[in-house]
Amino acid sequence: MKGVKPVRGQMSDSFRAAFFIILSGGFQDAYTYTCRGKVFANAQTGNIVLLSTALFQREWQTMLKYLIPVLAFLIGTAVAEWIHIRLKCYEKIHWRQIILLCEVVLLLAVGFLPPVFEPFANALVSFVCAMQVQTFHKVRGHAYASTMCIGNLRAGTEALCAYFRVRDKEILQKALTYFSVILVFGVGAGFGSILTLTLGCRAIWICCPLLFVSFGMMFVPEK
Repeated sequence: MKGVKPVRGQMSDSFRAAFFIILSGGFQDAYTYTCRGKVFANAQTGNIVLLSTALFQREWQTMLKYLIPVLAFLIGTAVAEWIHIRLKCYEKIHWRQIILLCEVVLLLAVGFLPPVFEPFANALVSFVCAMQVQTFHKVRGHAYASTMCIGNLRAGTEALCAYFRVRDKEILQKALTYFSVILVFGVGAGFGSILTLTLGCRAIWICCPLLFVSFGMMFVPEK
């Protein structure tokens, strides 16, 4: 689009903005596992393992239970990329903020769904997770995942080993960033499990203000 300049100076790469997104990511995974049938909304590896196990054991209903969030994750990734392509030059609001608003609306809807709609609830949370992973994948310039830990754990350990070899403080900062992400995710998962047991299906609404905080922070230009 001619005459439209991309928005610059967003804080989506800062740890402050990422903090609440990561916290929400851990909360979502604990939520679906605790009160939505022990499904991993974010960790699709676990769902694929359980899906394959059910398939080979010919447990078709169980297979479908784990297939739904996997497919929702694929669709969510595609939708986030479509929004990125279509709105990356939109001037009034950053496309990543639009993704956050979509996440908030969908998670609000999940909280209204009773247990009978459990598969749909899991699909929506997995869809949100995929949008988040596709949209927010860098913190302090380092590639990371806000809704799962294995990549962060590998990258953090690799950086820590490199630091002990060369004693470069920047590499140490990189390692600490990754381990901080894992810690925040774990805190989110812990609160998610406790609050879900207390509040039930509506506990997912707690993620909405967390995401709104990151949404607001992204209006502040980076220094």
